[in-house]
Amino acid sequence: MHPLGLHCAAVGDHPGPRDETVRAALWRAAEHGATLLDTSDSYGLGHSERIIGQFLSEWTGHRLQVSSKVGLVRGTAPHPYAARHIHHQFEQTIENLYLEPPLDLYTLASLDFGPADRYLANATTHMRILKQNGDVTAIGMRGPHAALGAPLEEWRRQAARFVHLFHLIQPDVVWTHYHGLTPAVPLTDRGEDLFGFTRRHGVGLVLAAPLAHGLLAGGPLHRPTAPHGLGPQHAGPITAGLQELRDQFGDAPGTLSRLALRMCLQKADHAAVIFGFRNEAHVDDNYACLGDDPLGPEELAVAEAIYARMRDGMLDAGPVPAHEVAM
Repeated sequence: MHPLGLHCAAVGDHPGPRDETVRAALWRAAEHGATLLDTSDSYGLGHSERIIGQFLSEWTGHRLQVSSKVGLVRGTAPHPYAARHIHHQFEQTIENLYLEPPLDLYTLASLDFGPADRYLANATTHMRILKQNGDVTAIGMRGPHAALGAPLEEWRRQAARFVHLFHLIQPDVVWTHYHGLTPAVPLTDRGEDLFGFTRRHGVGLVLAAPLAHGLLAGGPLHRPTAPHGLGPQHAGPITAGLQELRDQFGDAPGTLSRLALRMCLQKADHAAVIFGFRNEAHVDDNYACLGDDPLGPEELAVAEAIYARMRDGMLDAGPVPAHEVAM
């Protein structure tokens, strides 16, 4: 697949891009060569899936792969992973997308399996049935996740839980938020990060939010739709790091975006990267800023060192009080 695809999370949100704007953006991404469209039954409560479905019914070019998720929409079930709710949601997803099975990737979007993981076995069983029946090609699970402003201990706790669930779920793909501000937390005693861990297990990666909800492209720290959980105390390290990147690589339009996207794209050869978008121009900008050449080894080392200093500065600034975290 083309390593850079679309994350259609904002479709159907209020406020969010209009339907005709989304369809134009989908066309532009496909014309740029994108092959992966990522959505979920929770994005606009199915509206994202339906808009993608309408686009797929009109697109006559190269084959597009579709990723969707389950686990955040409960409906009338006692839990999103209870009984046959996964099957019900899957059938609705297929209908929304105007697709015939198999769906390329179907991901457990939440690692909340109820009290004492009550619904874990049920969720795992039903996902495997979907794959065995040929309804989905690959099973995904959410990667370790915490708010960016969370202390390192919380990231370590989430990493340990992810590893525990990974061995039980046995996914084909891990879907996770990842960018230059993501804390580097080892998953195993041998010091493996998520990239080494998934490579050793033969599991693919989908990396979402490579621009950290616009922060790494120079966007504002506070936006209602940016679930990063950062506070005013984090502005200093982020601003200083972005300026250091400009000093090293120049201040031409798209430079910050190129660095953030290239860093993720070059992180592993078993990963695809997906980015959110506002409109057709935003899609054009992200594909155009990549340029023809990857970052060289020295450039990549400099960029990653600056991102590491930004992460350290954010951790030193301390977390945002729980009641103030933007979700």
